[in-house]
Parts: sequence; structure tokens; C-alpha cells
Amino acid sequence: MTFVMIFSSCSNRKNTNGSTQNQDNQTQGAPLKKKGDLFMLVGTYTDNDKSKGIYVYQFDSKKAQTDSVSMIEVKNPSFLTISPNQKFVFAVGENGDNDSFVHSFSFNKNMGILTAINSQNTYGGSPCYITTDGLGQNVVTANYGGGSISVLPVSNDGQLSEVGTLITFSGKGLDSLKRQSASHVHCVKFSPDGAYLFATDLGADKIYRLNVNDTPFEGQPILSESDIVEFPTPSGMGPRHIDFHPNMEYMYVLGEISGQVVVYDYNDGDITMKQTIASDSVGGQGSADIHVSPDGKFLYTSNRLKDDGIAIFSIDQKTGTLARVGYQPTGRHPRNFNFTPDGQYLLVACRDDNKIQVFKVNQDTGLLTNTEKDILLSKPVCIQFMDME
Repeated sequence: MTFVMIFSSCSNRKNTNGSTQNQDNQTQGAPLKKKGDLFMLVGTYTDNDKSKGIYVYQFDSKKAQTDSVSMIEVKNPSFLTISPNQKFVFAVGENGDNDSFVHSFSFNKNMGILTAINSQNTYGGSPCYITTDGLGQNVVTANYGGGSISVLPVSNDGQLSEVGTLITFSGKGLDSLKRQSASHVHCVKFSPDGAYLFATDLGADKIYRLNVNDTPFEGQPILSESDIVEFPTPSGMGPRHIDFHPNMEYMYVLGEISGQVVVYDYNDGDITMKQTIASDSVGGQGSADIHVSPDGKFLYTSNRLKDDGIAIFSIDQKTGTLARVGYQPTGRHPRNFNFTPDGQYLLVACRDDNKIQVFKVNQDTGLLTNTEKDILLSKPVCIQFMDME
């Protein structure tokens, strides 16, 4: 395992085109806190030796300007999550069967610096998604290569224990010669009330639901294989990512292979399919991420491999169903995107163009406007925000 800390507060240098170029070895010092500013944490792929790990930025939510703050070196931190109390950051190390990890960091909000706490093996290859329960007492990973879910307890000081629960799935789907020859768990997401964990199996065209034991005795797992419920998705869909509507009545699932969004009614753990609608209309078979806007009015999905961009849908507030209202072209391979907490900006990690694009969100129409304030960074693949205060 390669795990080296590098702390370097970095200032950003403006290019003539208005983009922001990350420059290492610049001025040292804590970020200047301004009301409304955010910390932005970015996970990357490090296999080209240009990106080194997790990058911390200061994002001015009024001017959409970004300044580098620090970086910590770690191998392939492709997905990040932040503890509910915002004291800790957890990242996967998306590697092979024997060297895939969860890494735990403390986060100093005064300095904007991550400090390594410890790491644990996931015992499932290629972990590509990580989340925490509502109390931050457990982290859960989706292991794409392992077709499994790993649960790791977390102590009050952010220390990770070894995997306490490893649940492995098996199955295959319609595309059995390529991406669906075996189970590939791609996302794990707790229901908004924390009562259930949902997992997508891209390889087997299934969504799994597990009950959450929110009051476990010491040493008792929060998840168990004994109560798994399987929900089949449309054949050949390749379910990848999930998001819930803020009203907790609808769940949205994006299919990587089919390029479809499936809308489900959600009722205390039960889901009922009610609509399918195209996100990818050109057959790219690379749909990636899905998010409902913070105000619940619009849904956004990213598509890769052909006609890379963000599909935009309005949400019927009475039924949860979708209507397509626009499409925003982006840089190449928009693997992940995220909203600022106030929903004013949407930032897109364009892995193959080595940049993060910053879009202004029209609150009335849902449409996006490119601010042209790109953040240049090698292979960005995950964006998370944290309050500075």
C-alpha cells in the first residue's frame, strides 16, 4: 500500500482563458474564510503519476472562484465521503483484489488539511463507492471487482476497524460477454431515514435492500445477509447510481449500460417502478452519475463515451415522474458531478479532459451555464463539499 502525506497549501493561477490552473509548491497558509465559502474535496485516479491523491480547495460560492488549499497523497482515491459531523473524511483506494483499501482522515477546518488516521483492506477488489451511516459509526463500500459490500466500524476518533461484514453477491446479466458476466456492486446508499441500505448490482441487473440495525449490541453488525431483498431492474440496464427525492417518496436509478433513468415510488423500503426515460439517447452505454437538485425540482444525469454531457429533467412534484428539459455538453468522461449545498452551482469532474467544470444553475429552468472557470486537475473523479464554518 502506498500512503504518503503531502501538505501543501497551493494558490491558483488564473489563465488568460479564465480557467484555474492548479500550481503546486505555492504560498503556504490556511485558507481565508469568507461567509458562504466551502471546502471542496476532490478524489482522483493516480495511475498516470500526474495526480497524487485527494485535493482540497476553497470554493467561493458567490463568485464561483476556486483556490487550492492542500493535498494528501494516496493511491486511486476514486470516491470520498464525509462523516456527518464533518470531522473525518473516508476514501476508497480503488485497486486490485489484494490492495484495495478504505482510508480514514481527520480534517482540520482551520487549516484545510487532511491528516491520515489509518487504513483497512476492503477484502473486495475495486471499491468504487463509499458512504457512512447517519451516526458516522460505520462506513460501507461497494466493491465493483469483488461484487461485494464491505462494512467497517468507525470509532469516535475516526479509527477504522477491520471489515466486520463482507457480503458477496453472484449473478450475471444480459451483457454477459462484457460488463455483466458477474456481479459488480457499484453503489451503496442509505435510505433518507437510515432504515435501509440499497445497493446496485450493475452486473446482475438487481437492486438489493438490506435492513439496518441502528441499535446493534457491541460487535453485532449493522447489516445482515439474512434479510436481503432483491429488486430486479430492466434487463440489460446495468444499474449504477441511486438518488432519492428530498420528500423521500421517490427513488431514481441510472443504468450505465441502457442509459435509462428508472423512477420508483418509495415507501418505507419498498420500491415500485413507475417510469423509464432515456438519459443517454445516442447509445454511448456509459451513463455514470445521478443527482436530484437540492430543491427537488430537477434531476441531472451524466453520460460518457459518446456525446459526453449532463441530461436535465424536470420533476413532477405530485408524481415524481421526469420530463427532459435540456442537455448540457461537458468535457470528456464526466464520471461524477455534485451540487454546491445551496444548489446554485453544479461542478462536473471530467476525468479525460483533466478538469472540473463549474456550471451556474438556473433555478427556474434547471438549465446550466458554463462559467468558464475550469479547475485544472489530472483525472478528477469525485467531488464533495463541506462547510468552512
